[in-house]
Formats: sequence, structure tokens, C-alpha cells
Amino acid sequence: MDKALLQVAEGEDQRTWENKWSTTFVKELKKVSYMAAPMVAVSVSEYLLQVISLMMVGYIGELALSGVAIATSFTNVTGFSLLFGLAGALETLGGQAYGAKKYQKLGSYTYCSILSLLTICFPVSLLWIFMDKLLTLMGQDPQISEVASIYSIWLIPALFADAVLQSLVRYFQSQGQILPLFLSSCGTICLHVPLCWALVHKINLGYIGAALAIIVALWFNVILLGLYMRCSSSCESTRILILKDIFISIKEFLSFALPSAVMICLEWWSFELLVLLSGLLPNSELETSVLSICLSTTSLHYFIPYGVGAAVSTRVSNELGAGKPQAARVAVNVVMVLGVSEAMIVSITLFSCRYVFGYVYSNEKDVIDYVGQMIPLISLSVIVDSLLAVLSGVARGTGWQHIGAYVNLGAYYLVGIPVAALLCFVLHFRGQGLWIGILTGSSLQLLLLALVTSFTNWQKQATKARERMLDGSSIVRILATKKKKKIKRVSFPSVTALPTSLIVIDRHPNSYQ
Repeated sequence: MDKALLQVAEGEDQRTWENKWSTTFVKELKKVSYMAAPMVAVSVSEYLLQVISLMMVGYIGELALSGVAIATSFTNVTGFSLLFGLAGALETLGGQAYGAKKYQKLGSYTYCSILSLLTICFPVSLLWIFMDKLLTLMGQDPQISEVASIYSIWLIPALFADAVLQSLVRYFQSQGQILPLFLSSCGTICLHVPLCWALVHKINLGYIGAALAIIVALWFNVILLGLYMRCSSSCESTRILILKDIFISIKEFLSFALPSAVMICLEWWSFELLVLLSGLLPNSELETSVLSICLSTTSLHYFIPYGVGAAVSTRVSNELGAGKPQAARVAVNVVMVLGVSEAMIVSITLFSCRYVFGYVYSNEKDVIDYVGQMIPLISLSVIVDSLLAVLSGVARGTGWQHIGAYVNLGAYYLVGIPVAALLCFVLHFRGQGLWIGILTGSSLQLLLLALVTSFTNWQKQATKARERMLDGSSIVRILATKKKKKIKRVSFPSVTALPTSLIVIDRHPNSYQ
């Protein structure tokens, strides 16, 4: 009798736990989806600015197109990727500050990010000014180098705009305010297309007009977001400007920003290096064209999982800042399910269209057949990239970008690129060898990041986040994890003395819940 009752009770507890878990999972899925879908549009809109300008210039002539294409690649590698990576620190600090309800800290981190990124723009601008000399030293055609240099010099104001824009995007993202980002991005694209066409073809400014269109579009986006930040009541508590706090935060910001930039740039640069290596092959025109098609396809797809990664970065950082490690873990589980689902759908669709996909880019039979041979590898890359984007978002939200930097260095430059060179030039696998090599590096990166995520102590990360956000005068309450009983409130001179086995649960110095 007692045994039967015990079994019934255990069954009810199991069903209760399953119902609670499924309810939590569904709620988290809705939160992540609400953020991820608009973030995909935001990311794609940023990418399309340069693509649209390149397309407009393509109708001018081959020289202009070649120069702008090289300039676009060079400015992405040396400038825009650097700003994109540095701003990743704000996903960690800003998200955790918002989760801890330290709204003033979020504002300080944002202004600190803007100041730091603007400072970085000055040496990058000098590099762009002398781009023609650098390209000539690298063996590029002098005429193409001159066009690339002029285009890059005109893009310098866009670099400064992007420094502010990347910080503002992370500012709104940290608060889960995705709608302003979505609307401003849509407005920017709607402005950029007709403006670029008018400047390039109607006013006959040529490729300079394409650069001017990017400048206007980026500053227009910055102004829209800045006005929303200034006028919206939802930003009232986070837009306070205190100069002292900004300068105090610089050291902490850079401690996350530099590893974040290294993490992003090492991965970004490895794919650019892939294109350069393809130019050394026999029949380099075909090899480079096909490899560029593969990179364009995977780059465009990457924005889908990146939106999911941005969402999980926000959710994880918010929950860790709020002292809720279990909620952060649930968010990670949810986005992994989303990442796997998206990867399977896209890769299967792509593989099914492998014999006709090449027609999207070309009508030459050699190119179409070669692309068909590459599609199986691209399909595998889609799966790896989807999961990588999600795990990279977890890394940014948690704050272990320094681990990600070491992982990317080893995966791409100690394994991926050497394997690519070996397969391509020694074993003569040509472009397929290059792609297999970089896929090997990506797979190793995925494995290492997955292991780091699996062994992450979420309780410890939540404690670190709370300690980072709470100042010494905070009055906190503590939960003993073993007894799970409330202990009396204690005033600590320093939060750093708290053991990692304890959870700080107060979200504000004056909150007694």
C-alpha cells in the first residue's frame, strides 16, 4: 500500500516537473524568437548597404567595380570587423547591467563603448588614407589601387558613424528593445537604395557617390536611434551621462572588448585569406569566382543564426545579471534547439537544389557545375555555422570572449588554414581543398565551444556577473545553496568576498523582497 502510494507520488512529481519544464521552455522560446527574427533583419540591412553600393558601381565599369570590391574587402577587414568585435563587450557588460537593474551602468558602458570605438577610428583612418601604397606593395594593379584608395578615404566618415551605431545597437539589444533597431534599419535601407542610385547614376558621382550613400545611410541610422534614446521614456533611466563613470569603466570595457575583437577578427580574416589563396591556383578566375559564390552564400545565411545568437547573448547576460543561472541555462537549451532546426532546414534545402543553385549567380556551365560540386561542403558549413553563431552568442553573453579568442586562433590558424593549404596545393584538391580545410577549422571551433559551454558553471557565472555589477555599499541577501533557506540580510564592505557557492539575489541596493 505504502509502496503504491509512493510510486503514485513520484509519478505526480515527475509529471509536475515535466509540465513546469515544458512551460518554461515554451516561454523562453517565445522570448528568443521575438528578439531573433528582427535581429536577422537588422544584421542583413547592415550587410546590404555595401552590397547595394557594389551593385550600383558594377554598372559603371570593370575598373570601378574591381577597385570598390577590393576596398570593400580591405575596409571590412581593417575597420568594420574591428568595430563589430569591440562592441561585443557591450553585449556582456550592458546585458548583465540591465539584468541586475543597474541601469545607470548600462548607460555608462554604452558611452564608454562609443568613446573607445571612436578613438580606434583615428589610426584605422590613417591606414585607409595610405591604402593605395599598401595595395601596390601587395602586387595589385596601380589603377585599381588608386580607385580603392579614393573609395576608402571617402568611407572614413562612415567608419566613425559605424563606431556609434555598433554601440547603440548593443545598447538597445541589451534591453531587449529590438523594435527600434528593426524600424531604423528598414528606414535606412529604404533611404539608401534610391539615394545610392541617384548619386551614382543621376548626379554622375560614380563610385564616390556610392561611398557618400553609405555615409548618409549610416549617420541617418545613428540619428534615428539617438533621437529614440533621447526622447523615449523607456530609455530614461539608462541614458544618464556621468563623465566620471565613463572613464572609470574604460578599463573594464577594454578587458572584454579586446578579446571580443580578436575572437571576431580571427574568424573573419581567415575567410578573407581563403579568397586570397584561391587566387594562387591555376585557372584562378574560375576558382576565385566559385569560392566567392560559396562565401556569399554562407555569409548571407550566417545572418539567420547570428540573429538567434544575438538573442541568446541578451537573454543569457540578462539572466546572469539578475542572478538566475537556471534561466540562463534554459535560454541556451532553447537556442540550441532553434540552431539545429534552422541548420537542418537550410542545409537540406540547399543540398536538394545543388544542380540548379549555380544559376542564381552565373549562366556559365563551368561555374554552375563547380558550384554543384561544392554544395555538399556548403551544406555542412551551414550546419556548423548555425551552431557556431549560437555558441558565440552564449560566449558574449557569459563573458568568456577570451576563451573564444584562443579557440579561434587554434582552430583556424593552427588547424584550418594549414589543412586548407595542404589539401589545395600539395594534394591538389583545388578550391574544394581550401573549403575542406576551413570547414575542418570551423568544426574544431564548434567542438571546443560546445565543450566550454557544456562544462560552464552557470552558478559561478551568475555570481561573477552580480559581483561585477554590485558596488561595495550594496545591501544584499544571500541564499545558501545547500540549505536553500534565507539568511538574515548582511551589509558587506565588498561583494568580492562572497563565496561562489552563494547566490546574491537582491537586484537593487534598496530592494527588500
